[in-house]
Amino acid sequence: MTDRLARALALIDTANAADPKGEALVYGQRMTQELARLFPGASEVLQVAARGQHVERWLLPRSDYPEGKAGYLEWRREQGRRHGARVAGIMAEVGFPAEDCDRVGVLLRKEGLKRDPDVQALEDVICFVFLKWHFADFAAERGAESTLDIVRKTARKMSEDGRKRVLQEFALPDALAEAFRAG
Repeated sequence: MTDRLARALALIDTANAADPKGEALVYGQRMTQELARLFPGASEVLQVAARGQHVERWLLPRSDYPEGKAGYLEWRREQGRRHGARVAGIMAEVGFPAEDCDRVGVLLRKEGLKRDPDVQALEDVICFVFLKWHFADFAAERGAESTLDIVRKTARKMSEDGRKRVLQEFALPDALAEAFRAG
């Protein structure tokens, strides 16, 4: 690991350590862990993007936006923009070149999903972190239809290789597994 990468990750961790719920720091570390497992040759920019995926997310609460799908999508877009700008600033501070700072914004805004291999890798990692550490609690709060709908949406965002790997690594009920087979 280069010095600038180590410093960037440390600055993201410092920012996320301020999360009043204590979730952001753990989430970033899980993203790094899954990225290393799923994409061991990931570039430094992708490594920083994974760690900064939810940097200071709590500063823009979902409740600041209207209820419903349109409000949710507006909130998510703004989060992606904010995360990209914050992480690019951290990268610039520790000496990454401008093109890397610009690139991390592309990744965190998820521009080019399904077309850009790094954006897709980041999305696959996000989905694995969700399935591995958050899905059980998420599903327990919802009914079967709502859970299946979310699983279908998750599967559609993933690459074919990512969906295959989910089927290998997770013991899913038939209906949920079918969502990953169908994509």
